[in-house]
Amino acid sequence: MTADAAAPEILRYAAFATRPEGGNPAGVVLDATGLADERQLAIAAELGYSETAFLTPGDGERTYRVRYFSPLAEVPFCGHATVASAVALADRRGPGAYLFETAAGPVPVEIERGEDGVLRATLTSVEPHTEAVSQEDVAQALALLGWSAGDLDGGLPPRIAYAGARHLVLAAATRERLARLDYDFDGLAAYMRARDLTTLQLAWRQGPEVFHVRDPFPVGGVVEDPATGAAAAAFGAYLRELGAVEAPAVLTLHQGDDLGRPGVLRVELRGGDARVRVSGAAVAIP
Repeated sequence: MTADAAAPEILRYAAFATRPEGGNPAGVVLDATGLADERQLAIAAELGYSETAFLTPGDGERTYRVRYFSPLAEVPFCGHATVASAVALADRRGPGAYLFETAAGPVPVEIERGEDGVLRATLTSVEPHTEAVSQEDVAQALALLGWSAGDLDGGLPPRIAYAGARHLVLAAATRERLARLDYDFDGLAAYMRARDLTTLQLAWRQGPEVFHVRDPFPVGGVVEDPATGAAAAAFGAYLRELGAVEAPAVLTLHQGDDLGRPGVLRVELRGGDARVRVSGAAVAIP
């Protein structure tokens, strides 16, 4: 019997949190062998989470090919579903090193169990980069968000950042501005599709290495992603290339507070390595 004929086992994990009510929920299918694209998309849509990861065995030991589907489309890389999948594997096979082969490239993941008994995963991104964004594109994005140019932090200019997926980074000048999110869903989705953007990374700087972030995700059929590992990796690269932080550095990103699903993402920048490491806990959702 093929995996399409049999109902695949679908796991549910909350990533970047230590309890099921926090962080970002993800679906995980540890054996998607034989599942057609349409079936994977249907499973993701039925779950309704921002992403579901589908794994098939790779050629090496503890190596997996991974695909990520939102309720509307496949995405090249998803950080929170990577963390969720890694912890799900560790629950079954034990902690240690795994390799995820994604559409964006190879992503090593290391899982450790803390003294508190919680499993935490660290992913290493593909090679990141940033690029300039035109004033016209920024103005259009602000209009769709209902923001003004005065709402932006002049010390953190808009950029497009990539670490497996493309994100437009917009930094708010105040926490209050970040807390108010009411945007043109269809308009922003069309804007993002035209520019191959996965999310908007909206950020507010609380301190030198502490940030609060939010990620509208209308292209995935979701108003907001509660905790976004791919955007966190891209954001780390953005801050380093901008000179806003200097490696080595460890950043703390708080996300999901405004949704009632608080999560914490740890972003590590190392000297001599352009790749970004993103860490977080994950727990099964009963």
